[in-house]
Amino acid sequence: MLIVAGSDSSGGAGVTRDVETIATMGLRSSVAVTAVTAQTHLSVEWIEQMPPGIVAAQMRAAIASNSVKAIKIGMLGTTGAIAETATVLRDHSDIPVVLDPVFASSSGGALIVEDAVAALRRHLMPLCRIVTPNRLELAVLIGSATPPDEERACRKGEELSKTVRTAVLVKGGHARGSEAVDLLVQPDRPALRFVAPRLPRKMRGTGCMLSSAIAASLALGVSLEESVRNAKKRSSQGANGWPSISSVGFAVLYKDSESHLSLGSLWFHTARR
Repeated sequence: MLIVAGSDSSGGAGVTRDVETIATMGLRSSVAVTAVTAQTHLSVEWIEQMPPGIVAAQMRAAIASNSVKAIKIGMLGTTGAIAETATVLRDHSDIPVVLDPVFASSSGGALIVEDAVAALRRHLMPLCRIVTPNRLELAVLIGSATPPDEERACRKGEELSKTVRTAVLVKGGHARGSEAVDLLVQPDRPALRFVAPRLPRKMRGTGCMLSSAIAASLALGVSLEESVRNAKKRSSQGANGWPSISSVGFAVLYKDSESHLSLGSLWFHTARR
């Protein structure tokens, strides 16, 4: 496995969470660090984006040194890093790629520059086997309001899937209700629902865990649908033992009109101890 993602000094998300998840599935990880962050569970104190050339060099070295069976991509914060990553992926199109589009940390910091969102959609997503946005990220990617219900989330997911020509898993963790419903949409296929009880508290790193588990299953030769099903079950069960974080503000995205959302402000959280 190759993980292309940012570090999280708190250990709550990013490369740390990816490596942990993949190890539980019996696989070894190589890494390409895209950014170094200083953050706690409450705030992002510092972000140092890696030069795009270093990101690509790490990826090439990892692939040259190991038999990489799948790639999981998380934080890519600049257009340059996205372009360099896409170049490496084109050279290794036989390796399945899972992209978890990280726009902001759940602890409160923006992790991508706004003009990089279009580059992510245009240059990177078509090279991936699956993309795993939550509803807020989906809204940014298609330039619309956050879908308020499952039906509209499915339609927006289908719109993105047709645009980028790959599978999209619309995560329902930020929705409401007793169940967390993820929707797998693929071009020219009916949508599939993956349901688990909603976790009773806010937690960090759940998106990292889900996408890494999907990538690990793909590396093991499991079908996409089964990979998503297994990852959903694993992340739901595994996250029950994590520390909780409760939201005290809502701002990962800000409204610039009545109907459209843009990357801008942040979520703020406090930890329950």
